[in-house]
Amino acid sequence: MTDANPRTALRVHHARLIDGTGASPVDDAVVTIDAQGSIAYAGPAATAPPAGGADREIDAGGRTVLPGFFDCHVHLAYAQGSPPSRRAELDPVLVTLDTATRLRQTLDAGITTARDLGGLSAGFRTAVESGRIVGPRLHTAVRIISHTGGHADVRLPDGTDLSAGMSEIADDTAAARLAVRRVLRDGADLVKVCATGGMGSPYDDPDDEGLLEEEIRAVVDEARRHGGKPVAAHAQGNAGILNALRGGVTSIEHGYGLDERALDMAGERGVFVVPTLSTVYAGINKETMPDYHYQKKTRWSGVTKENIARAIEYGTRIALGTDAAVGPHGVNLMELGYLVDLGMDPMAAIVAGTRTSAELLGVADRLGTLTAGRTADLVICDGDPLRDIGVLGDPANMVCVVQDGVVRKDLLPTGGRC
Repeated sequence: MTDANPRTALRVHHARLIDGTGASPVDDAVVTIDAQGSIAYAGPAATAPPAGGADREIDAGGRTVLPGFFDCHVHLAYAQGSPPSRRAELDPVLVTLDTATRLRQTLDAGITTARDLGGLSAGFRTAVESGRIVGPRLHTAVRIISHTGGHADVRLPDGTDLSAGMSEIADDTAAARLAVRRVLRDGADLVKVCATGGMGSPYDDPDDEGLLEEEIRAVVDEARRHGGKPVAAHAQGNAGILNALRGGVTSIEHGYGLDERALDMAGERGVFVVPTLSTVYAGINKETMPDYHYQKKTRWSGVTKENIARAIEYGTRIALGTDAAVGPHGVNLMELGYLVDLGMDPMAAIVAGTRTSAELLGVADRLGTLTAGRTADLVICDGDPLRDIGVLGDPANMVCVVQDGVVRKDLLPTGGRC
């Protein structure tokens, strides 16, 4: 990543280290970062390299240092609660500027890498990589593959597409392969399909099945043929979840209806689940929601909590995702508290948002843990997240964010300034 802010060698000291591996915290820790933006050392102060080799010293003041977090399910091109069709009403310049603002909010919340699952042009990924704008490192699906009348089909009866660039329609295996080729031509890092209906779509339900199993299998095969791209499946009802699992997807998004058979299959195949609990905990307001949405949310809320709690108990590979845009942007790590509320240990929740999410995105060799040789993405937070995981959900507690060795946010007192 090139950037207007130059990298310099950094040394973080007087820190409590949670490194993202699941290991016990180190209470008096040092993290050193070289001028190329890589972690040179992360561990006890007693065995750290001597001070003096860094260009900048950061006194963490006893605060907790953690890896930069991931959000593996966002929609950064859309404002919270705004349907995709509303974006078409805005000047494209305003859309771009608003999206850049959401990128910055997400980074300031401690998310240094994000996976956008529909609506975000690959140009934003390039803009972040090249330093044109500041935001999380991005993986984007660009558009969502759905069948006619499915969850991502928001066309009017006359054929007018209201998706503002979010949808790709496919109704048989040949069309599914073509849809993959189209999104990859437009720069997609991964492919997203709709295996079920959903909450926010007016003409279907979470239990409705989306792409057929053979169509999902064709998508997976086509993605494999093009660099082994991963495939994420919007999958809420259990029948569609099973279709997606049998079809060979990389991740189940939402997974609200997961039963024991699906959990067993996901475990056997190494499939990740991204529960997006923020969409369940964000609140159900009958006054502001369309009736169809309110009815579905009410019906599914309790079921979702029961099933995701069972997935946690099963030891399912859970990665962090919020579905931001359905819920608020910029408070992404509230999701960790929801995982803990359903039975996950706070340390395990942190690992889900760091190392496991890095594994899902295929970048665990570079990101997700604070270990020597990894890229220097880290956050410094007020409070003890192992005692109160909720401290991570408040962006005000993220007093320092370092991405790729570059300080992006600095709210530390003057004596410890980054």
